[in-house]
Amino acid sequence: MKEDLLKKWLNDELTDAEKEAFSKQEDYAFNQQIIDTAKHFKASNFSKADDFETFKKNYEGKAKVKQLHWVSPLLKIASIVIIILGVYFTFFNSNNSTVEINTVVAEKTNIQLPDLSEVMLNADSKISYDKSSWESNRRLELQGEAYFKVAKGKTFDIITNNGTVTVVGTEFNVKSRNSYFEVNCYEGIVSVVSDTIERRLTAGKTFRILDEKFTQGQTIDAEPQWINNRSSFKLVTLKEVFKELERQYNVSVKFKNTDTSRLFSGGFVNDNLQNALVSITQPMNLTFEISTSNQVLIHGNAN
Repeated sequence: MKEDLLKKWLNDELTDAEKEAFSKQEDYAFNQQIIDTAKHFKASNFSKADDFETFKKNYEGKAKVKQLHWVSPLLKIASIVIIILGVYFTFFNSNNSTVEINTVVAEKTNIQLPDLSEVMLNADSKISYDKSSWESNRRLELQGEAYFKVAKGKTFDIITNNGTVTVVGTEFNVKSRNSYFEVNCYEGIVSVVSDTIERRLTAGKTFRILDEKFTQGQTIDAEPQWINNRSSFKLVTLKEVFKELERQYNVSVKFKNTDTSRLFSGGFVNDNLQNALVSITQPMNLTFEISTSNQVLIHGNAN
């Protein structure tokens, strides 16, 4: 029926009713455009109007080209979507392979690494590592303080802002806080590199950089005392001692007429604030005042 109307239309043989029906077809505008375009070309003396079969071939050819133009943008859009999804999942999976463990003030936690090495993380500290590459690259980043019991095997690296510690199957403690970097070796051998300073520590040896001053010493402890709820210090400034008190008790320490550069040797318990303050202030001839639940005022020499 559709082809009969088209044939009559080309030959100008449509009745009024058929013209109305033909003009309502969805491709009427397209057919009319072909005829209108043809009028712009001057026919030669030997040319004649296209018959129906010729027009039909031209029509089908035009329709195919039009369909391809419609499909092409969709293919481009589909390609872009696939690329975006690929980038997204690559990024998403990459982020998922990074493990981060944080502790807040007054909190400690135990961690087991993929190779069964053990880590105890002190208060206000953070470690992160890539679990997807752990077998070929045993390394982690540390901010704060942690005690490591490393499983025997490949080289193990701890990266901090103050330096790098490298070990193979040993036990050691790393403290990296602002201008305070300290490594204590309790078993095996530890290699420490900080800027231009490089040392190999055996069991009982310590490495410290405090306020840009490097010192090496010894420890008789078999493990860091903080894992047993006691913070200990050897010739450390009062400033650093009270910073550790703030981390362990979630308090704010203020000073009045106090020289915080004085060196302190000793320790304090991490489960009783009153006792901890007595342990620090009495040997240094200081006094303290607990003004609120989270603020402590330290007074200078009473004499």
